[in-house]
Amino acid sequence: MNSELIEWGVAERRMPGETLSGDLHLVKPLENSVLVAVADGLGHGKAAAEASRLALETVEQCSHRPLAQVLEDCNRSLLRTRGAVMSLALLNATDNSMAWVGVGNVAGVLVRTTRDGKPAKESLLSSSGVVGGKLPPLRVAALKIESGDTLVLATDGIRRGFEDGIVLFDRAERTAQGILARDGVETDDALVLVATFQGRPR
Repeated sequence: MNSELIEWGVAERRMPGETLSGDLHLVKPLENSVLVAVADGLGHGKAAAEASRLALETVEQCSHRPLAQVLEDCNRSLLRTRGAVMSLALLNATDNSMAWVGVGNVAGVLVRTTRDGKPAKESLLSSSGVVGGKLPPLRVAALKIESGDTLVLATDGIRRGFEDGIVLFDRAERTAQGILARDGVETDDALVLVATFQGRPR
């Protein structure tokens, strides 16, 4: 799928035996930027799905605010739920930058192609904790990005270390499906979102 500034795709599956997934995503185009979020409600099933749904509704409503404030708003919204872990990233075409922040174990990896053609990876440093409880100190990191740089956000239904085997295909959807097929586990909900930065349309 394409939101002008990014080309993105998602792959997901529910835990066997469940009718709802607690792993949800949001891609929100803004002026000259795109906000990407993945939420994983604690546990699985209906209560986990409700926590994630409420978290992403809050992100959508507060998308104009700085990322740390968005997470603080989510924390207040989720106080009466079982809580969720989340990662958010704002990809900005105005200055070719990305800001990202996470609470809990939704992994974030940025894959760059270097001048020698080899991929270089940078990982999101998340704060330990739960959104909807005692929110930890938030660490919003900012970095420069270029056209072709690819962001991957993955819940803990994707095996840790998945980033070591990432193969970037020509379509983000295909990359996401490949990660899920190779590294998805059967004992939890699983979701992986892939977004390739395209920059400002010419």
